[in-house]
Amino acid sequence: MSLQIFSQVALTCKDPIATEKFYTKHFGFKRARVAKLPDGNQIVFIKASDSAFYFELFQAQEELPVAASINDGPQYPAVRHLAFKVDDVDAKLAEIGDDAKITLGPLNFDDYIQGWRTAWIADPDGNIVEISQGFVDQENPPSLEAN
Repeated sequence: MSLQIFSQVALTCKDPIATEKFYTKHFGFKRARVAKLPDGNQIVFIKASDSAFYFELFQAQEELPVAASINDGPQYPAVRHLAFKVDDVDAKLAEIGDDAKITLGPLNFDDYIQGWRTAWIADPDGNIVEISQGFVDQENPPSLEAN
């Protein structure tokens, strides 16, 4: 059986409404479904425009057990950050305005990929979100080498 499509990322949120507003306002997501759970909670699905990708938003039931992430995300095994490609990092940061809680950057990575520029911001839950321009695939990436 083959993978059909990458579908969603589930986020546990301190305030799912604030998280939903952040991603709908700044990254074009829209509410796609609300699933009521037997315990009275709900799951809110927000969908990226013109794609089949969703964030699945859950209400947090516990406090964060570690310090909030900084810079470009945690250095321990975890999801380091979420990322969005934009045409212009500086213009996107200006558009986001006061909601752009910059954790690192903007930085230029021309030494690695000409024109690649990135900034990292925190969403309302402290998840690190990369905003990047100019990233392109490598024409002939090296093969995976077994260890």
